[in-house]
Amino acid sequence: MTIELPDSQGRLRAYEPRAEPLALTPGAPFSSRTVFSAAHVVADPYADTSPDAPAAVDWDATLAFRRHLWSHGLGVAEAMDTAQRGMGLDWAGAAELIRRSAAEAKAVGGRIACGVGTDQLAAGSLAEVRAAYEEQLAVVEESGARAILMASRALCAAARGPEDYLETYGHLLRQSAEPVILHWLGPMFDPALEGYWGSSDLDTATDTFLEVVAAHPDKVDGIKVSLLDAGREIDIRRRLPQGVRCYTGDDFHYPELIAGDEKGFSHALLGIFDPLGPLAAEAVRVLDTGDVAGFRGLLDPTVELSRHLFQAPTRYYKTGVVLLAWLAGHQSHFTMVGGLQSARSLPHFARAYELADRLGLFPDPKLAEERMKNLLALYGVAQ
Repeated sequence: MTIELPDSQGRLRAYEPRAEPLALTPGAPFSSRTVFSAAHVVADPYADTSPDAPAAVDWDATLAFRRHLWSHGLGVAEAMDTAQRGMGLDWAGAAELIRRSAAEAKAVGGRIACGVGTDQLAAGSLAEVRAAYEEQLAVVEESGARAILMASRALCAAARGPEDYLETYGHLLRQSAEPVILHWLGPMFDPALEGYWGSSDLDTATDTFLEVVAAHPDKVDGIKVSLLDAGREIDIRRRLPQGVRCYTGDDFHYPELIAGDEKGFSHALLGIFDPLGPLAAEAVRVLDTGDVAGFRGLLDPTVELSRHLFQAPTRYYKTGVVLLAWLAGHQSHFTMVGGLQSARSLPHFARAYELADRLGLFPDPKLAEERMKNLLALYGVAQ
């Protein structure tokens, strides 16, 4: 059996799907690396809503997907940009997601960390930014989850320079109950974050970021770097205080960053580990045995898919992530909060399907093929 897939010029070509998926089984958490998958949310396709209305979430399917990730030993990074924070999911929806997921994590023994931002605030003064962060930090801490201090659009707009970042983050770290993860999200993921840490010069911004960490090493579990710049991440990693982890957020270079070198390695907090969950878990278990070549042999072939999903405009990678979740059978539909299923083209979907199928990511390849054919038919491509 073959499927006709369109390319970027509108030409159709025959592709023969693989017959069998990879044999990947659940397992315990890892010993050599701490690994989180940032997880997407599943929309309620029956809700009578619109793109600018509050998100309607299918809570059962959303939590089931988190149980899937936990079953493979992965941690869940909740209410991050992968969950469409600021792109369909507002703070009220994120707060509910945090409470529900944290409770589910407790029930099944899963590791969880949750995003803390300021998205209930469109714009405001530095005092209002701090108050918004504090409100969200309280929700996460009350849930029992670890907090991830995310980059703030409102802080980026209000800050006059590096000193405002130092003061704001210092204030939050001093009052946090437990060590947090600091997240530097680059403008390729969110254009409103251009110039974060008070400068568009990345060397200057890096110095400010590291100054925050150095001033409060006991309150920083780790840092997540999402700049798609492996060299800069390695430089930052080598400059961290003893005991502060580096979690890679680089969806272009994650295999070599996690594998590391003679001077250290990165842990992981990645959106691409949403669709790659079972395969990524298998690779890290191989790494746990000290087999770096085996780890790279499993994970290196996934980079082509990741680079495709995260191609510019990178912020729309969530669309490909949800497409693959639907094709893999983790949800019954290809609908996203905010209507974001429209954010990528049919040729992009077709290439994502082909690359994922080649990797053996679909537990039921026949189901994935049938669903892809249905999507093609919806766009007018007859099979």
